Amino acid sequence: MQLYTESLTTYKRLLTKEVKIGNLLLGNGHPIRIQTMTTTDTMDTLATVEQSIRCIEAGAELVRITAPSKKEAENLLEIKKELRARGYETPLVADIHFTPNAAEIAARIIEKVRVNPGNYVDKKKFEQIEYTNAEYAAEIDRIRERFTPLVKICREYGTAMRIGTNHGSLSDRIMSRYGDTPMGMVESAMEFLRIARDESYHNIILSMKSSNPQVMVQAYRMLIQTMEAEFGEIYPLHLGVTEAGDGEDGRIKSAIGIGSLLEDGIGDTIRVSLTEDPEFEIPVCRDLVKRYSNPLSSERVQPADIARLGYSPFSYQRRNTDPVQNIGGRQVPVVVADLSSISRIQPHHLQAIGYTYDATTDKWNIGDAAADYIFTGHQLLTFSLPGTLKVIVYPAAWESAIDKTKYFPIFQDSGFVTAKEKSNQLNFVMVDCFGDDTALNDFTHIDTLANDHTVVICLSSTNRNAMQSVRRMFIELLQRGILNPVVLITDSHGQTPDEHLIHFATETGALLLDGLGDGICLGYSADAKVENMQVSGRTYLPVKDIQQFTNNTAFSILQATRTRISKTEYISCPSCGRTLFDLQETTAKIRSVTNHLKGVKIAIMGCIVNGPGEMADADFGYVGSGPGKITLYKGKEVVKRNVDSEVAVSELISLLKENEAWVDPAV
Repeated sequence: MQLYTESLTTYKRLLTKEVKIGNLLLGNGHPIRIQTMTTTDTMDTLATVEQSIRCIEAGAELVRITAPSKKEAENLLEIKKELRARGYETPLVADIHFTPNAAEIAARIIEKVRVNPGNYVDKKKFEQIEYTNAEYAAEIDRIRERFTPLVKICREYGTAMRIGTNHGSLSDRIMSRYGDTPMGMVESAMEFLRIARDESYHNIILSMKSSNPQVMVQAYRMLIQTMEAEFGEIYPLHLGVTEAGDGEDGRIKSAIGIGSLLEDGIGDTIRVSLTEDPEFEIPVCRDLVKRYSNPLSSERVQPADIARLGYSPFSYQRRNTDPVQNIGGRQVPVVVADLSSISRIQPHHLQAIGYTYDATTDKWNIGDAAADYIFTGHQLLTFSLPGTLKVIVYPAAWESAIDKTKYFPIFQDSGFVTAKEKSNQLNFVMVDCFGDDTALNDFTHIDTLANDHTVVICLSSTNRNAMQSVRRMFIELLQRGILNPVVLITDSHGQTPDEHLIHFATETGALLLDGLGDGICLGYSADAKVENMQVSGRTYLPVKDIQQFTNNTAFSILQATRTRISKTEYISCPSCGRTLFDLQETTAKIRSVTNHLKGVKIAIMGCIVNGPGEMADADFGYVGSGPGKITLYKGKEVVKRNVDSEVAVSELISLLKENEAWVDPAV
């Protein structure tokens, strides 16, 4: 196994142990299973049953239900009876956090329990505690004493277990020794896994969830490497991004985190955590999983495998490049908008990509999510451009352009090598990574491009497993010490807006998370569709304008990978039976009054379980603390307790103002 996957250059599933959940088999090459979680009150049996049925009929193969106390755990029996009476055999999962006794009850009733090692035994007071080795070992013994009874019950009843670590709910003990790190997440899970193995219990799934896809992906990779090194075998993995949010942002963040791992054959079951009704999570899961329903490794041209990666997949470091104008170096990745499908581009067309022309003042207003370049194909524009915007055209059009400080050519790599006319400032050069026109291991043109300090390389691939092919080319650049910046070119064949989001986010996000890429350009293949639609009762994300949709997607991908911040970020939990207010309505309300605060991270959490811990990345937090009551946080520090929910949003704005995080929205 290469570091953390079976292959870094082709698609191959990571082989894991087989686990049985009721009648469902998971891991060991079985299909990637889809699951979700109910949002109803667990004590409301019929409401939970009805919502579970909606999820099952949408395609959920596992349904998780919260059990915050003994009474909810006991009521799982009534829920299970009613579902079985109606003919539904789908396995149920009990979600456990602070209550070991509830877990022990649930494990005797339903098919799987989920425990969070960060708060199952350990307590969180956000204190830094220095432990000697002896004291640390004593704490492990205490965990063993509290956790072993559950392990024995699960073994006796044939109940499966997920050891589900969350980045934001690491215990004080783990934080004190490992810090807020992926390694801390891994060790938190491994402590529990070692105890289970000592009891000869192996019906286990593990997860490493975070609201930050970068942290999440690194943690899963470390966990795989750690299990392989320590046990010589790997347990099945459940993939998910916590508190992903809703709409486009929630889908993009989930696709980047989950998709980056699925691309490498990692993952046996997934859940997309959206702040929407749970049945709406299932189609997104299905769109993610169906990319891998057929083998992706049957390419006509296979990239040569590698012995050395050239960078660490366990920590983020952006690839070192020499800047070419505003691309590369330490500059944020650029966005290239493809407007070549518009036959006669006019000033109003630029509004979709962040530029609004005011005829009265004869000035351009430039938004935070304004594209840096536009590709127009053969077309030269007939109007003056905003000062920051530049145009990419084919070589023949560039040669006839008068202002060569605004227009730059794009060549195929073979054409650039033989071209007589080139820009002395900036040339974009396309390289198809191991496609039909690329000889296997023929890097002749790459070496030529490396000697030209005006060249920005544009990498794309026509292979089905395109991400691996582009990554293989990046590895070649690293090994040869080539420092040209790279723009990622990705075309989608999707038929729905959701499919496009998932495709773009997965293929580009996986590379950006590893520090690979200095720009992004998204487009559509000839067979693609981008339009509003409703299919089989499913309403897809709305698309008002193709160019706006694509430009927003590009900036959202950069935001989710933390490589370019252009807007407010919301860390919003998906709701469950513990939630103390209407999350969807509240999230929409907070978003409507704060969405102009570029770079501010606001967490919206339904209860204390998903409160100060799991909003680890947030600057400010809005957390349910009781019926109709909200607690406001700055970071992990409580600022205001038990605020009435009717005035809580106004109080949040006051908190932002007090901490100089507020600016008045532009008129």
